[in-house]
Amino acid sequence: MPMERRLLDEGEFLALSRFEPQSVATPKSYLLSNGTTVSVFAPGIICFEPAKRLKVNKHIVISCGIHGNETAPIEICDSIVKELLTESLRSAHRVLFLFGNLPAMDVAERFISENMNRLFSGAHSQGAGLCNEERRRAKILEDAVTAFFAEAPAGDSRHHYDLHTAIRESKNEKFAVYPFLHSKPHSRSQLAFLAACGVKTILLSESPTTTFSYYSSFHHGAHAFTVELGKVRPFGHNDMSRFADAQFALTALLTEEDYAPTVKLEELEIFRVNQVINRQQDDFVLHFADDLPNFTAFSKGAVLATESGATYSAEQDGEAIVFPNANVAIGQRALLTVVPARLETSDV
Repeated sequence: MPMERRLLDEGEFLALSRFEPQSVATPKSYLLSNGTTVSVFAPGIICFEPAKRLKVNKHIVISCGIHGNETAPIEICDSIVKELLTESLRSAHRVLFLFGNLPAMDVAERFISENMNRLFSGAHSQGAGLCNEERRRAKILEDAVTAFFAEAPAGDSRHHYDLHTAIRESKNEKFAVYPFLHSKPHSRSQLAFLAACGVKTILLSESPTTTFSYYSSFHHGAHAFTVELGKVRPFGHNDMSRFADAQFALTALLTEEDYAPTVKLEELEIFRVNQVINRQQDDFVLHFADDLPNFTAFSKGAVLATESGATYSAEQDGEAIVFPNANVAIGQRALLTVVPARLETSDV
C-alpha cells in the first residue's frame, strides 16, 4: 500500500514513524477534505491546523513517549491522530503531536542512553553536547515546539500536555506536575481540565527544571504540565478503560471551540515539592521497598535514603515520596518528597 494511503486512509503515522521512518522523514503537508492542513515534519512529529480561526483559539502540544516504555499515553495519542487523519475527528484548534523516543519504544525501555526528560531548556547541548540519540531528539522536539508556538498570534492561548506513566504504583494513580511559574498564578481552568482527565492530584514544582513541560511553560508562556496517567505497562497490556476520561477530555479540548470543564478546588489534592534528592554517589540507596507506592507518607525523621557522606530524612510528619529511583545517573534526581499545600489560582 502506498505510504500516503497508509497515512491518510489508515492513519498509520506512528507505525510509519517507528518502523519506516524514512517514509516520513521529509517534511510534507496534506490538505484533508474537511479543510484541515496536516503537516508531517519528521518521524513522530505531526501538526493539524484547521481551515479557519475561531473566537477562542488554542495552540496545543500533546507529547508522549518521552520515555519509550510509557505506552498508554502513546496508545491514546496514536488513536487520536488516526481519527484526525481519517477525518473521524476534526480539530478546531492547531495541535502538534510529538511521539518522543521512538527507538526506546521499539525495545520497550525508558531510554537508550539518557533520560530525555532531563534534556530540555538547552540541556541537550550542554556538557557532552549532542552526543547521543536522546540529546539530538530532545533538540528536535524543542525546536518543533518553538516553531509551533512562533505561529501562535498574540492573545491566543498556548498549551502543552506531556503525557507519561510512572515506574511504580501510586496511591494517587493519576497526578500532574505543575512546573514552577516564577510567581505567576496557577490556572483554575487548567486544573479543571486536568480533573476532567481524571487527574485530581497536583504537585507544585518549586524550582526550574529541565523537563519538557517546564520548557514550554517558561520559554513559551504555555499552560504546561507533566501528566502521569498510571503505571508503566507493555504495549497491548494497558486497560484502556482506565484512561477513558483522559482520552475524552483531550479529544474535547481539540474538537470543541472552548471546552471548559469546571472543578471545585476542594476536590483536588495539592502538594508542593519539599525536597529534591539527587544521587551523588555510587552507593546511593533508598531505605524503603522497591514496590512502595508513590505518595506513601513518612514520619518526621524517617530515613529515606543514604549515600557516602549524606543521610536524607523526612523533614516533617506526612512527607510523602514521589518518583523514587535509585538507579538514575550520578547528579540526577533520585527522589522527590512532597507535603500538602494550598493553592491560589487565576481564572486564566
